Amino acid sequence: MKATVIVDNIENDSLQGEWGLCIYIEYEDKKVLLDAGASELFASNADKLNISLEDIDYGVLSHAHYDHANGMCHFFEINDTAKFYIRDACAENCYSQKPYFKKYIGMPKGILEKYKDRIEMVSGDYTIAEGISLIPHKTKGLDAVGRREKMYRKVKKGWIRYNWVFDDFSHEQSLVFDTPKGLVIFNSCSHGGPDNIITEVLATFPEKEICAYVGGLHLYKSSEKEVRELADRIKETGITKIITGHCTGDEAFAILKEELDDIIEQMYTGMEIEL
Repeated sequence: MKATVIVDNIENDSLQGEWGLCIYIEYEDKKVLLDAGASELFASNADKLNISLEDIDYGVLSHAHYDHANGMCHFFEINDTAKFYIRDACAENCYSQKPYFKKYIGMPKGILEKYKDRIEMVSGDYTIAEGISLIPHKTKGLDAVGRREKMYRKVKKGWIRYNWVFDDFSHEQSLVFDTPKGLVIFNSCSHGGPDNIITEVLATFPEKEICAYVGGLHLYKSSEKEVRELADRIKETGITKIITGHCTGDEAFAILKEELDDIIEQMYTGMEIEL
């Protein structure tokens, strides 16, 4: 299989970058788009990379944040057949705490209703096509991550009232491909923790081994101690290849490189990945 990073934070040559992620994946005879970045940039970059968005068979949303979902509306204008597969817990209700207010960081408002015929909400372990799976979080207590990161969901209570709850990332999912070399996991931000996600996928496919992990690790706000402790937990999983970018952060990547050496590689816009 082959993956091409259409959008990442790091720009490359004539390809612009942004705070967001979009990855094009070719698997056997299927073409999959993981996320659509934070704007319409993914479309112009795809054109420069000679990637035909009209030919995409499936779209997958990793989680319900703007930097992965904002380009979806434009994708639907370009491609009139492919559905986007999202978790049934996805809603337009994700926020981040700022000093004096909670900032909306979710999907475009109104997208779920406007494009309801193009969006497929899934639950549990879900097979898109043979060898292509969507795996939800199975780790308990992930609302502790929301508490630590000051991320919230606005949940309706009654007719007009709402409650603020810590995000448990039930709207996040892993896109998993079964290849001759082993399973390849794509998880764009890994809010649930890459070590947890690897464990979740291994538990789902106990007879399989994991070949590679691709995606952001959401460490740009983490301390050196936290990053080194995560590196130790990643080593314990036995994974041998991680390609990461977006929300990992430069400082965290440098620490992970010290700890994991050749296991880890920096992602960038335009990067081609052969797995």
